[in-house]
Amino acid sequence: MAERYGKELASSLPEADAVLGFDHYAELSDRLDEVVAGKAIASHTPGDRRKLLPISPVQRPSAAEDVEVPGHAQRGWGPRVLRTRLDDSPVAALKIASGCDRRCSFCAIPAFRGSFLSRRPSDVLNETRWLAEQGVREVMLVSENNTSYGKDLGDIRLLETLLPELAAVEGVRRIRVSYLQPAEMRPGLIDALTATPGVMPYFDLSFQHSAANVLRRMRRFGDTDRFLALLDQIRAKAPEAGARSNFIVGFPGETEADVAELERFLTSARLDAIGVFGYSDEDGTEAATYEGKLDEDVVAERLARISRLAEEMTAQRAEERVGSTVTVLVESIDEDEDGSVIGRADHQAPETDGITSLTGSLDGVKVGDLVEAKVVASEGVDLIAEVIGAVAVGTGVGA
Repeated sequence: MAERYGKELASSLPEADAVLGFDHYAELSDRLDEVVAGKAIASHTPGDRRKLLPISPVQRPSAAEDVEVPGHAQRGWGPRVLRTRLDDSPVAALKIASGCDRRCSFCAIPAFRGSFLSRRPSDVLNETRWLAEQGVREVMLVSENNTSYGKDLGDIRLLETLLPELAAVEGVRRIRVSYLQPAEMRPGLIDALTATPGVMPYFDLSFQHSAANVLRRMRRFGDTDRFLALLDQIRAKAPEAGARSNFIVGFPGETEADVAELERFLTSARLDAIGVFGYSDEDGTEAATYEGKLDEDVVAERLARISRLAEEMTAQRAEERVGSTVTVLVESIDEDEDGSVIGRADHQAPETDGITSLTGSLDGVKVGDLVEAKVVASEGVDLIAEVIGAVAVGTGVGA
């Protein structure tokens, strides 16, 4: 919001001493010193950050030395890790890229995040090692579009090469990759995500809809049958792979037939987690100019209808896992109340995909442990599992 609406925020929040955008990152400590000293700082003036880097991806890394891209090593920073952990969770996110080159008609992210720019593999590896030293056992790779990682570094398959190296970092037990574009999925990446020890067979696929004509108006790829075929391809290699996605309903021009097509997809896809959002105009996007806008009550009705279906289907998918054996990363132990032990199975990402509550013999179990457990029940998307035993710690991968 500070990047997009700097002056508006400053005028509406007189209690804020400053509103800083990405361009302030390099001198952030100086700006904070000025705030403490009572100096006035000019509010950030928004601009289209897609214009800051060359159109050609391979020309961007050198040009980025003069552009502030939060999370990237610039202006002589080198590979040092510039972050501080605010908790002692065994899970941490790690940013591997910034920006996006896709031009989805409903999305404003590229305009204020800029063009896609990968972090160097050495920086990602160094930060992973540092996180492991801080007690992190699961590293979740994040960016606006992880499937594009490496294209500006001259290797679109760089993620497939990097994943085994990250999983081999001493102390790291899990690597999880978020936000994958269906249009950019490739056999080699599916193989890397389903067959690399220590890398979770987890697919956070941004489908957004499944009706072909809605997707084209969104400037996106695919349809119901192609998306189902992609999921079949994944499950042929890893039957218990986790899969989640988000969907927009009420997009301009969406018909009842389009909604029915989305329902057909959701009832067949067996997704573990589903986010559903009602369409609303976003400043500066192409879709905001479209004709065929639906009435708010129509959007609300479709949102409620698809949300009910999503809840039903994800609960059904969780129930399918009853009787299976899962590996659970212990994340919290409630020592003050009933001693409940909460974690996540391989198919569950933090904060979005539900949890697994552990029962049975819990003596000696600690936060950060990996335990094997048998799923005995489900509650919505959440699982209840009885501990079988600890997961053996080897050397190298998954150590």
